[in-house]
Amino acid sequence: MQLRSPFPIPFGWFQVAWSADVKPGQILPIESFDRKLVVWRDEDGAVHVNDAFCPHLGAHFGYGGQVVGNDIACPFHGWRFDAQGQNTLIPYSQRTNKKACVQSFPVAEVNGLIMAWYHPEGAEPMWAIPEVPEFNDPENFTTVETREYTIEAPWQDLAENGVDSAHFRYVHHTEEVPELESYEVDGPRTKMRSIQRFPTPRGVVDGRIDADSFGPGFSIIRFSGIVDTYLMGCNTPLTANKCHMRFTFTVRKLGDDALSSTVGQAFVDEIDKQVQEDTPIWQNKAYLARPALADTDGPFTKFRRWASQFYAEGVDDSQLVYYPVETHDFVPVETASRKFGSDPINN
Repeated sequence: MQLRSPFPIPFGWFQVAWSADVKPGQILPIESFDRKLVVWRDEDGAVHVNDAFCPHLGAHFGYGGQVVGNDIACPFHGWRFDAQGQNTLIPYSQRTNKKACVQSFPVAEVNGLIMAWYHPEGAEPMWAIPEVPEFNDPENFTTVETREYTIEAPWQDLAENGVDSAHFRYVHHTEEVPELESYEVDGPRTKMRSIQRFPTPRGVVDGRIDADSFGPGFSIIRFSGIVDTYLMGCNTPLTANKCHMRFTFTVRKLGDDALSSTVGQAFVDEIDKQVQEDTPIWQNKAYLARPALADTDGPFTKFRRWASQFYAEGVDDSQLVYYPVETHDFVPVETASRKFGSDPINN
């Protein structure tokens, strides 16, 4: 069988929803990590992520199931399970079934995001997702705007773009490309610092792009120079070779709501345009295990060495070249925020 890439699904923290997607008592069916899951919020407000299927006879909790107090109830026979997946009630029996368990996933709800920890061997979380002050400061930062995309490519191909400044000129046709100052690796974290000159109608403005990643699924990118714009980028593997990318933006208020909105929207639109320009490349490129790099290319090797730590099963890239199985067109995900400008964090 022809392989699209040598990569299994990486482990780490991944966004599975925005906080406002799941109200108390609500169950949201999702697909991530090559499995079907449910995200649900109990009546006390705590959010949980569990396997989607009842261990009794296989009913899907997300279709007809209910939240009862702090338990989730199966729509088929009413069996209840707590957040840890333990059976707490069989309505027509005096006993529970201790062997009937639903897999649960560690959850962190931070910055208006619902993040789930995935590890194929069930290992506990190895690092934390930080609180980002700018996304928790409505006095000084604008209401968030979001974008999301489903992309037929492995996580690593998408993430590798971050160290590839040369493609900005040829894919995005920008006159100015980021100038890399430093790229540092520390365990699951990376820190990339870049100088960026932004063209404006009044001339070129000196600025910066500073990016911090915390594992494969969460990054913070800070744009400064014209106006401080903050981007939370979350890339969630749906399968080994398909990803759901979510972006959340906020902009430092300029004292004029209309101006803040106009300048911030320009940044959002530019990033959105660049993703749409990148996607045909991502979806239709081959993965080369031994690329022929130029001496002035970015730190690809350093990035790939960092990325390799997130594959619990290991990576066998002895094939050298992994071709896309088929060609793909790109259609952006239609979201409420794209259509109506809604705020998935504060609504």
